[in-house]
Amino acid sequence: MSLTVTPLDNVGAEVSGFDIGKPISDAIKAELKALWYEHGVLLFRDQDINPQRQIEFSRIFGPLELHPLKATTSAENPELFVLENGGDNDKYYTAYYRGEEIVGRLDWHIDLHYTGRPNHGALLRAIVIPSADGLTGFGDLARAYDALDDATKQLLDKIELAYSFSMQRKHMRYVDLEGYQPGPYSPRKPSDVNFPDFPDAVYPGAVTHPVTGAKILGVVEQFLDRVIAPQRAGISNDESIELLERLVAHTRKPEFHYFHKWREGDMVLWDNWRIMHCTTGTKPGVRRVINRTTIAGDVTLGRTLSE
Repeated sequence: MSLTVTPLDNVGAEVSGFDIGKPISDAIKAELKALWYEHGVLLFRDQDINPQRQIEFSRIFGPLELHPLKATTSAENPELFVLENGGDNDKYYTAYYRGEEIVGRLDWHIDLHYTGRPNHGALLRAIVIPSADGLTGFGDLARAYDALDDATKQLLDKIELAYSFSMQRKHMRYVDLEGYQPGPYSPRKPSDVNFPDFPDAVYPGAVTHPVTGAKILGVVEQFLDRVIAPQRAGISNDESIELLERLVAHTRKPEFHYFHKWREGDMVLWDNWRIMHCTTGTKPGVRRVINRTTIAGDVTLGRTLSE
């Protein structure tokens, strides 16, 4: 069996030449894992498999973890997290962007980044796909780091960044709020969706990938709040704000992005220690169903601030 690897636009690769529904040799498993670390994002198309096979395939890349909210998981397959638009809960995820009503749009983020211990990765499989919208974007923070000038890289080695969890997007300091209005049912505090009130998480300005050793830019716009004690790095608070504004703008450059337009049967795997992601959302009432499995994070990349 020989794998075929085709680069995607800017980030990631499509992998074909094998059938996920059939037994996979140890050699192919090792090759798949190596490709995951090499490319950050892997796309597998036309995979007609059941949830149990998705779970089994996901375990090639590491042990799985369950989602903390049981309401979003499958009772038959608790490792499966169901992402669904077009149902009764749409109203809680509806907001207005330049006058347009959109369900489930998410800014660039890293999963569980606000805990200091992000999961290692995740695998999404398309079940029901809308005819328009509903894209998932992936951004390569290793490539973003590599593209920085040496002076900025040296400064990143001297600073730590704080992330503050917030349910209200309007309170996030570095997301694009132009034309944004929350929906009438948008959660106002973490307990509204059975989340704890997470303490601030802190990361180095440049994170070292635990497996590959690559340097990863530690700047992600969602929940980004401040530089910790910027004076220790020889910059003022004003300069630290300007630095974060510049770095967020850097992460938004299209050359670091791949936006996936889903087809039924698509599966996309990403390395959450390296790749940020976002979603464009859908129109109200439009059905979109994605089955997700999550690869557990066994390394603490950040730390939490004590109260």
